[in-house]
Amino acid sequence: MTMKILLRFVPGVLLVTSIAQAQTLSFEFFRDRVQPIFLAKRPGHARCIECHDNGTPRLQELSPGATTWNDEQSHKNFDVWSRMVAPGDPKDSRLLMHPLAHEAGGDPFHAGGKHWKSQSDPEWQTLAAWVNTGKPAAATPDNTASLDFDYYRKNIEPVFLKEREPNEGTGNACASCHTRMASRLRLQPLTAGATAWTEDQSRANFKIVASLVTPGDPATSRLLLHPLAPAAGGDPAHTGGKFWATRDNPEWKMIAGWISQTKPSGAKQ
Repeated sequence: MTMKILLRFVPGVLLVTSIAQAQTLSFEFFRDRVQPIFLAKRPGHARCIECHDNGTPRLQELSPGATTWNDEQSHKNFDVWSRMVAPGDPKDSRLLMHPLAHEAGGDPFHAGGKHWKSQSDPEWQTLAAWVNTGKPAAATPDNTASLDFDYYRKNIEPVFLKEREPNEGTGNACASCHTRMASRLRLQPLTAGATAWTEDQSRANFKIVASLVTPGDPATSRLLLHPLAPAAGGDPAHTGGKFWATRDNPEWKMIAGWISQTKPSGAKQ
């Protein structure tokens, strides 16, 4: 499926946004009610902007002397932070679940601390209202019939369990985050003491992973673009870091081969 693209001009900049994104979430609600949350003072914690004006996902730096963002900056913030939510589904939106206390259903950790003790918090409710301005995404196509499960299980799935070096993003294995937090890549939790997934768990993972690729087209597959460096054509941000500096990385090429169904030499058959 080809995604339609909307070209939007704001003074001095051309922003490219998917039409689906532009039509679902309210920019005005984001600008007027969500952005102030990023600037709010937090007892015992830094304001969101103090970390995210130079981190991922990123907020635009305020202009000297400004107390909020101008329209151009707000549009850029909107484009980035819209990717952190699932329109119509607050509980599947990382923006809401990451800073929410774990006992209230939130993700296990957030480097900036847990801002909300419950989903009744006014800020959480405001963010939920923004997410609910959007329409839920259409049902994800089932790509599993187009992809090789056995190849996936032997070659792709171990990538999610590989411990990363400190220079590879956070230094954590993909599964250390993606089994426990709101994310499009929601992997099955490993059984206690296990070092790999059972076949049933792998099939559940396979269905999720398959939804993040475009069979036959690695270049448009989110699974490959999210951890890829922006300089190499990857997404602007990935909280877990950028594992692949170029498309020549052996892991990137192996996954690309699976998606394009060419199966690179050296992989387990």
